[in-house]
Amino acid sequence: MNTQDYDFSDISPYDDSVFHSTMQNLVNEPGFKHVLKYAMPEDDIPALVEDLLKIDNKYDFQHQVMFPFLEMLAKTTTSGISLGGVKYLNPSLSYTYITNHRDIVLDASFLNLTFLRRGVPTSEVAIGDNLLIYPWITDLVRLNKSFIVRRNTGLREGLMAAKKLSAYIHYTLLEKHESVWIAQREGRAKDSSDHTQESLIKMLAMSGGGSFMERLKEINLMPVAISYEYDPNDYLKAREFLLKRRDPEFKKSKRDDLFSMETGLLQFKGKVHFQLTPRINTRLDQLGEFKDPNTAAKYVARLIDQAIHRSYEIFSINYIAYDILHGSTRFQHNYSPERKAEVEQYFNDQLDKVELPDITSEERAFMMEMMLTMYANPLKNKLRAILGGME
Repeated sequence: MNTQDYDFSDISPYDDSVFHSTMQNLVNEPGFKHVLKYAMPEDDIPALVEDLLKIDNKYDFQHQVMFPFLEMLAKTTTSGISLGGVKYLNPSLSYTYITNHRDIVLDASFLNLTFLRRGVPTSEVAIGDNLLIYPWITDLVRLNKSFIVRRNTGLREGLMAAKKLSAYIHYTLLEKHESVWIAQREGRAKDSSDHTQESLIKMLAMSGGGSFMERLKEINLMPVAISYEYDPNDYLKAREFLLKRRDPEFKKSKRDDLFSMETGLLQFKGKVHFQLTPRINTRLDQLGEFKDPNTAAKYVARLIDQAIHRSYEIFSINYIAYDILHGSTRFQHNYSPERKAEVEQYFNDQLDKVELPDITSEERAFMMEMMLTMYANPLKNKLRAILGGME
């Protein structure tokens, strides 16, 4: 890989040399000020701005500002955030953390929070440019160690963007010695059935030295399973399923995306667990080489899926949703009748939040089925991964 072929300045996190000047512009942005007013008492904002203007590098920004902010967010919107599999981390290596995608903003942020707590280096974060709705959001995420994934480009532009992104990830691990985080697919799985996009694997293998598998091995792919007890966006996803059922051409607006980001950020998530799994290099050696990169990508994606599915944390709400969805009592030993009644009430309360005209009883039943499916799928996929297809 020849990194001299690329200028990464338009997609990489901001260099510390421009940190202070960018922060000066950011704190004067009306949109950023609005978010601060929403997130904290207005009287506290001047002191925060003063502190922000004293910082001149990403490390201090993450440790002095983002760390306490994320701890506050964890305390007010979760029942605790836990991390398993720390034994799989080697301090001398950098990793490509590849995870399922639950929350637009917080998946990578909360994973980095668990690292900050333990003194583990945080990762750079891949973020799609579709979420960078305003220039100040771009500035904020690039100050916070994010790099940009170009989306919705033409075929030729898309190929060039993919090659550049692949080169940047390899450069970050091999030359900057930083880890990166990337979701296993573009966008979240609306039904919470998580599967790695083969196109992502092919993108990751576009750069590097040697064969397809060797190029993947050099970036140390480490699958990480993310489990949220509650998804604050569950009713919004159910609403979207209904809107697409009514109109197959339905597309979400930027306003919808912003509201989803805000809901996921600020509403209650219950328990949140991250489970690190061993990097897949040994498994890649066992797979061997393939003549066809499409076949290779398919097998690698399955490896990642299996690691993530086996490692989900399963909560009582998942067991209950499965049993209600299937009209069974298979997992009733995992919850009490009182807990089941509480979860059923939760599902109904969430659906009551859906604001659409003329929802019929049949349409509400459809949204309920979709919501139950969202919560049942992690359990179904874990059973498949562990039991080899038996459900």
